[in-house]
Amino acid sequence: MLETPRADPKSVASIILGGVPIRGCYWLIDIPMSNCINSGIRKIFILTQFNSFSLNHRLSWTYNFDDGVSFRDGFVEDAKNKNVENILILSGDHLYRMNYMNFVQKHIDTNADITVSCVPMDDSTLLGLSKQDAVNLPYIASMGIYVFKTDVLLKLLRWSYPSCNDFGSEIIPSAVAEHNVQAYLFNDYWEDIGTIKSFFDTNLAVTEQPPKFEFYDLQTPFYTSPRFLPPSKVEKCRIVGAIISHGCFLQECSIEHSIVGVRLRLDYDVEFKDTVMMGSNYYQTEAEIASLLAQGKVPIGVGQNTKIRIVRNPSTDKFPCFSFLKELHNKNARIGKNVVIHNTDGVQEADRPEEGFYIRSGITVILKNATIKDGTVV
Repeated sequence: MLETPRADPKSVASIILGGVPIRGCYWLIDIPMSNCINSGIRKIFILTQFNSFSLNHRLSWTYNFDDGVSFRDGFVEDAKNKNVENILILSGDHLYRMNYMNFVQKHIDTNADITVSCVPMDDSTLLGLSKQDAVNLPYIASMGIYVFKTDVLLKLLRWSYPSCNDFGSEIIPSAVAEHNVQAYLFNDYWEDIGTIKSFFDTNLAVTEQPPKFEFYDLQTPFYTSPRFLPPSKVEKCRIVGAIISHGCFLQECSIEHSIVGVRLRLDYDVEFKDTVMMGSNYYQTEAEIASLLAQGKVPIGVGQNTKIRIVRNPSTDKFPCFSFLKELHNKNARIGKNVVIHNTDGVQEADRPEEGFYIRSGITVILKNATIKDGTVV
């Protein structure tokens, strides 16, 4: 009986799509990057949106290895000339921990042209499972990550479906008739963070004990950018079920079920509950802060006596659906003194870019570099 060859990480290249911050100090793209590194894969190509300077800078700063991670043009030539037999397509908006070489090995063992990684779900379709797996797990759904034989992928993109824009809804369904398409069942934690609500909920879930997903693992750690920031300074604060990232300054605050991103300053009597604040890219000096305050302007961070918290229904003392605060604050936001962000009316969708925020699925999203003036009520 012939044995299938062992999957070689050197013959695998990965393509990763995009990424945003998560858990205060990580970026979502750290997840597939770390999974690749822990799987022994060093041929890594990143596809970003136009004008993604901050992401490109972070990638080159964090993952600038001498032996492989690529931040340049020429993927097709590398795929043809550097013994790349299989190509992994990975997304930058998923949270999970996976050894990709197990995925690639299944692809090789089944002599597949395309393999789709799937998770058990309540409502989907069967694809390539054994009879026993089909009985035990009758429904699976695509994770949106794939392995292609290199020649098959290049043929599909160049000749068969050059006008298609999506693997999951266009290219793979069309390719099933002519190619061997298989499924790889992934039974561990996986979360799609492709919407504001899922991104927000997944961030806050890591503050719970025990968390559904643990970022730290001794054997397969997640890597991120070395910022060389000091420990956070916390003075007379109440902190319950929260994550405080590096380099923060908190003075007599109340933080509950929230994430505070890097380099943030929270002034006296600030209250956070169910809030994700992504942090700042840089510090302002004490002199700069004093100058801004003297001019009636707002420095980066959150000013005195600002309240960002849930609102209870006084008749039931319960949390009505989406009428309690859910907050997501982008980087370098400036929130002034005596600001109240409650969304007491339970607004589900609103566009207020001129005022520095949107509301999506009941979640108030403060824009990057936005200024929320003193005394504002949202």
